[in-house]
Amino acid sequence: MSTSDPIFAPPINRSMKELDRSFFRKQVPFLAAYFPQPKYLTPFMKSCKSDLLQISHVKHIIPMDNSKAVLLHPQITSPEDISPETKQKIQEFGIEIRPYTMDLDYSFWKADDILRAVLPEDLVDETPTGFSQAGHIAHLNLRNAFKPFGKLIGQVILDKNPSVETVVDKADTIANKFRTFNMTLLAGKDDFVVEQTESKCRFKFDFSKVYWNSRLATEHERLVEKFDVGEVVGDVFAGVGPFAVPAGKKKVIVMANDLNPESYRYLKENIESNRVEKFTKAYNLDGREFIQQAPKLLYDFHKGTPVIEEDIIKRRKVTDPKTGQSKSIKEITIKKTKTPKYYSHFVMNLPDSALSFLNEFIGLYSRHPSIMEEIQSDPEFKLPMIHVHCFEKFGLDEEPTVDELSRRVYDKICGLIEYELDYDTIEFHTVRWVAPTKIMFCASFELPKEVAFKEL
Repeated sequence: MSTSDPIFAPPINRSMKELDRSFFRKQVPFLAAYFPQPKYLTPFMKSCKSDLLQISHVKHIIPMDNSKAVLLHPQITSPEDISPETKQKIQEFGIEIRPYTMDLDYSFWKADDILRAVLPEDLVDETPTGFSQAGHIAHLNLRNAFKPFGKLIGQVILDKNPSVETVVDKADTIANKFRTFNMTLLAGKDDFVVEQTESKCRFKFDFSKVYWNSRLATEHERLVEKFDVGEVVGDVFAGVGPFAVPAGKKKVIVMANDLNPESYRYLKENIESNRVEKFTKAYNLDGREFIQQAPKLLYDFHKGTPVIEEDIIKRRKVTDPKTGQSKSIKEITIKKTKTPKYYSHFVMNLPDSALSFLNEFIGLYSRHPSIMEEIQSDPEFKLPMIHVHCFEKFGLDEEPTVDELSRRVYDKICGLIEYELDYDTIEFHTVRWVAPTKIMFCASFELPKEVAFKEL
């Protein structure tokens, strides 16, 4: 049995436009087994489970007349409905059957229950209570049919989720080149500056002015795991730092870029607040310009900081020979991380258009002849891995496999870098299905030397 049983259904008012919490009141009649001797409560409940009310979040043991009672199943409306086995225990333990009324109010029902009681009947099968959360903000993507009821939906979600203080409805499409969304405040406070924890890092940003997707947390962690200590990563579309900051915490050197001035501002703030400024550098360039300038940006950083030095502080206990008492002393050692002159990875997390930036990797190093010459003579030099996120859509009349969709992406990549990669060497990771006909991939491949060093 569950609260979806009609006896527990909330009262219905499909004409409600603004939430009236006082409307949601209901009295549910029960029979209760009253125990003059409470010691028999536990053995009775073990023996007579089938006749008892059993719903996970509804208290079935209640105080009654300086003792306790247990509520019987709501289908038991008279003593005659009780099973013979339970009747025997009632007689054996001297139990009394008494009437009891449970008073239910707005706090009893979940968001789904309330919305099913107030939305039009043709919408109740798809109540929009699912949302993503960034800090204190719950963001929905309401279908057009639900938008007239947005304020009502938002208030119910706000009430039923203690960690939510603001509810917004995001438009279906990104509004501008900065990947931000138009949004409507549905309920709660008009405050879009949030703090979000991810990968043991703290991020602060204005949700209305930057791009953030909490559903990508696993993808952020998956890629950061691929980066090794001391490697250099070029984060082309860094946002507020969901790749760059955790990587910097891992002692990976990150050249992090974003075109959006607001993202850049919060990226710098998050780098500083997470204390990764020695390893993570922020830039505010167009993605194409950043890729073109990436070798020089790193080369200049290498020249200025050939070695990153960190103070590693440890404490250990020692015994004072004079007093015999132990005390804690601080030991400081310096850890050094060499700054390479070349990149090991580029991350391109702009799925709507990242593929179109791939042609900038043609001649990545050859457009910087002096740097190219120097890195080619470095015995440790290696070519970077490119991790590019993208969407692949298909028609409603198609039923392509994931492999077929990845091959479509493969063809696009080869065309853009003007080089035919070996398909079997590319990792196509399915990040998530954005819609029934739209998949998000991350394609990872090593940039061929024929592309990186191609004469322009």
